[in-house]
Amino acid sequence: MNTIFLSMIMEAIPFVLVGVIISGLIQSFITERWIARIMPRNRFLATLFGCSIGILFPSCECGIVPITRRLLGKGVPLNAGIAFMLTGPVINPIVLFSTYIAFGNDWRIVAIRAGMAYAVALVVSLTVAYFFPVLPFRTEGEQKLAQQLAARQTAATIEAPAAVKPKIPFKRKIWSVLLHSVEEFFSVGKYLVFGAFIAACMQTFIPTSSLLHIGSNPIMASLVMITLAFTMSLCSEADAFIASSFRSTFSLGAISAFLVFGPMVDIKNTLMLLGAFKTKFVVVLIALITVCTLIGSLIVGRLVG
Repeated sequence: MNTIFLSMIMEAIPFVLVGVIISGLIQSFITERWIARIMPRNRFLATLFGCSIGILFPSCECGIVPITRRLLGKGVPLNAGIAFMLTGPVINPIVLFSTYIAFGNDWRIVAIRAGMAYAVALVVSLTVAYFFPVLPFRTEGEQKLAQQLAARQTAATIEAPAAVKPKIPFKRKIWSVLLHSVEEFFSVGKYLVFGAFIAACMQTFIPTSSLLHIGSNPIMASLVMITLAFTMSLCSEADAFIASSFRSTFSLGAISAFLVFGPMVDIKNTLMLLGAFKTKFVVVLIALITVCTLIGSLIVGRLVG
């Protein structure tokens, strides 16, 4: 248990650091007006945009939560922010390339993983945005601030602002990035450590063989792989190598469930989500991801075999 716990921490910390630094850069250098200009007004197009920008942010699920929280705080719509949070750990180039290598240079698996993640994120983000019209931040202060920024964003236009704000020196912005990064790191880090400990306990005391025995039909096989993805809490850059080891045991549909669900939800980032968002929102989000991933894996199993 100690070995698994330490390996998870060592694996996740670099990506958490990348995530909090990007979060600090967003806080200091990206303005609400700039976001208002690039974000599509149409909800569906904004969700598609959120699903697609993950390819520009090579971050795994360990570091995606602080980035998403910062983007939402800057006025990004909930549907676009959640779409980015779900697809970012899957469709970024590092993860897709590791998947290609793990499955013997098979682009078909890469396409299945990326396409299914895109579809699941699209459906889930549009649904949660419908049920949660108000940003579900855990702290009231963050929620009120985000609402004020969203209201300003709605009023923003493409034209130059009437009042020009004083320009902040570059050095001061860099210092602000560092301060925000340190604050975010310690805020997220405690959930990472606790989540890694729980995941290590489950891997140590719950025999994998007992789960494999249950996966006798397509639905149960996909549910077993979803459970394994959640409990193993692997980093998305490395999970494809574990998934490829199940090729002789499970169908491609069940393996696709493992490849898509794990980067979206595991023990570590569930605790990070609970630290950032309200419990009801997190429960609904995870339930939707589970259902959509299960349906997607069954479709892949029928189409590909």
